[in-house]
Amino acid sequence: MRAIVGLGNPGEKYEHTRHNVGFDVISIIAAKLNTPIKKMKFQGLIGETLLGGEKLVLIKPQTFMNLSGYTVSDALSWYKMEPKDMLLIVDDIDLPFGQVRIRPKGGPGTHNGLRHIVQCTATGDFPRVRVGMGAPPPQWDLADWVLSKFQTEEERKIAFDAYMLAADAAICWAENGIDTAMNRFNNRHAE
Repeated sequence: MRAIVGLGNPGEKYEHTRHNVGFDVISIIAAKLNTPIKKMKFQGLIGETLLGGEKLVLIKPQTFMNLSGYTVSDALSWYKMEPKDMLLIVDDIDLPFGQVRIRPKGGPGTHNGLRHIVQCTATGDFPRVRVGMGAPPPQWDLADWVLSKFQTEEERKIAFDAYMLAADAAICWAENGIDTAMNRFNNRHAE
């Protein structure tokens, strides 16, 4: 059994912002796997499906980003999963815009959602797909940057292509494991 958790903020105000990469990628995965995400559980919206004969759970926490650890911790406990079997999808300001990077585990860095997950689960041993948002321009506050939407058609295309790559990487992880997903998708950039 595996789970994929896309981090984001609930509510219309935050839809399609840089910080909501996880929600957008989970929506793409759900569409590709024909899996509705409608059931409320663990303070999150979930959808369950079979992939390669194995149960796969897609999760969008409905707490705010900084409280994502509650959903992750509850889902781990309910499904009796190990962190290595739960993939997190997050935005990353330290990666160039449009770049996708997969890691088997790691620290939270500057990401408050990851920080809360580590705080609630006492581990950073979650595989993750990071989608690059790039650093904020000098005149931008970090919070304003990650909560902003893409301004141009070119930005939206790069973001969409990166989200598609991230979705394919997550499905590859679920089917083939972390090493294969890293070999196929690491450091690929949306074009």
